[in-house]
Amino acid sequence: MGRFAKSGQMYIRLWILGVFSIGIILAAILLPPVSQPMAYHQFADQRLYFNIPNFLNVVSNLVFLLSGAMGLLFLYRSAQSSLHCAFIKKSECWPYLILFLSVVLTCCGSAYYHWAPDNERLLWDRLPIAIGVTALLAATVVERIHLKLGLWLMPVLITLGIGSVLYWYWSEQRGVGNLNFYIVTQFYSLLLIVLLGMFFPSRYTRGTDIYWVMVLYGLSKLAETFDHVLYELGQLVSGHTVKHLLAAFAVFWILRMLQRREPVSHIARKDGVSM
Repeated sequence: MGRFAKSGQMYIRLWILGVFSIGIILAAILLPPVSQPMAYHQFADQRLYFNIPNFLNVVSNLVFLLSGAMGLLFLYRSAQSSLHCAFIKKSECWPYLILFLSVVLTCCGSAYYHWAPDNERLLWDRLPIAIGVTALLAATVVERIHLKLGLWLMPVLITLGIGSVLYWYWSEQRGVGNLNFYIVTQFYSLLLIVLLGMFFPSRYTRGTDIYWVMVLYGLSKLAETFDHVLYELGQLVSGHTVKHLLAAFAVFWILRMLQRREPVSHIARKDGVSM
């Protein structure tokens, strides 16, 4: 009876999240469009070093290359060894493969954008971000709801994420820029990850690490908001550069979680609990 009760609670929570998600999408459709402010491209730190414009905002993207490459290396080593307990089934690594690849691409796209910031280049900055966020959401579904559901949703979510960026860019080209769907892709996906973490237990230890990932990413967005304020404190580093460092550290925390976790069933067996 306990198992049936838990299944019933799971379905009820899924229905609640589904209805809530539909409401969020409808809000994005019905609310007035949010356009991209041109002032967004006027970053505080525009210093030129070594013939590289906006030097720190450009080169700080190397931290994405580092954290993404470290994640890919871990996945490769995990696939080659049976000693790692990061994944019960090898297919569970696919969302993380897409995530870490997107982080590497973020290094390229963001550096390209910050070299000469404008809406044309911002497209290439936002595309890998949308892919990475939706891949992390798919990974959360895999680990907390169901493997097949998460893997089935992954291409759907990624396609929606890419579509939200392309729609924003298309709307900007028409002179009626609309960020609504990209905002939903980035911020609601992260909120949904937190809600899934609250409502559904992970099949792995270190499940609460995802909250630290969200905190770090939230701090990165806060630093971005105070770009000019942080720069004026001593004109050493701007808020946007700090954003890059914190966001890359959030990715590293995901890697740290994978390196240290193991299936909950393994812990139960170690403690002599029958599963």
